[in-house]
Amino acid sequence: MTTVATTDFIHVFEEGSEASRAPLLLLHGTGGDERDLLPLGRMVAPGASLLSPRGKVLEGAMPRFFRRLAEGVFDEADLVRRTHELADFIVESRKRYDLPAPVALGFSNGANIAASLLLLRPEVLAGAALVRAMSPFKSESPFANAPKADLAKADLAGKPVLVLSGALDPIIPAEDAARLVRTLTANGAVVDHRTLPTGHGLSQADVGLLSGWLDQL
Repeated sequence: MTTVATTDFIHVFEEGSEASRAPLLLLHGTGGDERDLLPLGRMVAPGASLLSPRGKVLEGAMPRFFRRLAEGVFDEADLVRRTHELADFIVESRKRYDLPAPVALGFSNGANIAASLLLLRPEVLAGAALVRAMSPFKSESPFANAPKADLAKADLAGKPVLVLSGALDPIIPAEDAARLVRTLTANGAVVDHRTLPTGHGLSQADVGLLSGWLDQL
């Protein structure tokens, strides 16, 4: 396991033992770090290479991947900028570690920026598992507030996406998660959306569904 501090992201890279498995890009939630999701990654995708960056934005002392103005209200200009920054890091990491395109596994804030990656820089991901994600953009069109360069429709044709929502989640309204699913589907992704009888935190049911879904890729 290698911990690397670069001018881009502090991150951990763990080389896998199964070349047939897609590498995982692990994206932590608010307050997590580059080691937060490593045990989950090892559990749900044994043998896969793991690339896990730390979010560069601080909310108090808590790392995040982009700024928010309030609970559930995102700074969309910062989100767009941070999405491209993370996408460039993925491109550089693929060269550095000789990796194919990774599948993102994001939780909460990490799932939200993974969704933004799919919509703004779809070429950098082979797919994504979004755990407790909400729509990263207020508009049904994710490009409403994006720079002109991002106005083209995202090409997600056939790209696999798993969305795991919590029926008892106090943070993410069901309609918000449904709107994200509609947006991804409208852009061509093959979306499997599951709503579990749980809250915002990870559950054993999430682990089982993630493992089964990743095994099929």
